[in-house]
Amino acid sequence: MGIQVVGVVGGGTMGNGIAQMAAAAGHPVILVDRSAEFLQRALDTIDKNLQRAVDKGTLTRADKAALLGRITTDETLEKQAAADFVIEAVNEDLDLKRQIFKDLDRICRPGVILATNTSSISITKIAAVTKRPEQVIGMHFMNPVPVMKLVEVIRGHATSDETWQATRELSEKWGKVPVEVHDYPGFVSNRVLMPMINEAIFALHEGVGSREAIDTVMKLGMNHPMGPLTLADFIGLDTCLAILQVLHEGFGDPKYRPCPLLRKMVDAGHLGRKSGRGFYDYERT
Repeated sequence: MGIQVVGVVGGGTMGNGIAQMAAAAGHPVILVDRSAEFLQRALDTIDKNLQRAVDKGTLTRADKAALLGRITTDETLEKQAAADFVIEAVNEDLDLKRQIFKDLDRICRPGVILATNTSSISITKIAAVTKRPEQVIGMHFMNPVPVMKLVEVIRGHATSDETWQATRELSEKWGKVPVEVHDYPGFVSNRVLMPMINEAIFALHEGVGSREAIDTVMKLGMNHPMGPLTLADFIGLDTCLAILQVLHEGFGDPKYRPCPLLRKMVDAGHLGRKSGRGFYDYERT
């Protein structure tokens, strides 16, 4: 039979993108979140994304309806007992993730792979609360999930070759390019990206240049598709801060110290696009 039913835990930006991607590949998807409100918001986001494809003529209305029909939602983690492969995509909170994995380990059948979409947290620490650490792996998708090709596949200390192979094959089935990396803070993507974003915030904080100047230099001078401050708003400033804290604590190196301006903005609730205000202002939808 192989992997048929895909479970997704968390219906936020990454979770609903993963659910859409898996359903587009033909999988029945069980999407779980803690409230009906969050689940409806996730379905509304998927519906809006698919409607754009319909409007462009790249997806038929029938295919859209079929894709949405493959996604079921529930507020209880117990529903993941029917899943053949589960991906957790909640906030970057180690304690929360460890509790979810402890529960999934109890709920899911033996042999089911448990993956986490964490962008920086140790796979080994998450796997340690389960009785199947060899079947725990990281799958760090890029945002937006249905569009971006890369997925970092992170092996924890105990992750088996069989788990890596199954995860690689599933990633390729979904049209992704899986890149194997090992379990160090920030992995590859955020170990390289976040210091650049943090340095851009320091440059703004110290008055080296305006937000527009900093972003324009990196776009035109370094050929980046968007400037680091715009990108930080897109990722979410709270997520950037959480990743930098993992890097700072994990390596003990002051070069990863989060800029005080970033901390202040997160404290103020200016989190970027998702809150309507970050380094730039955004219209709320």
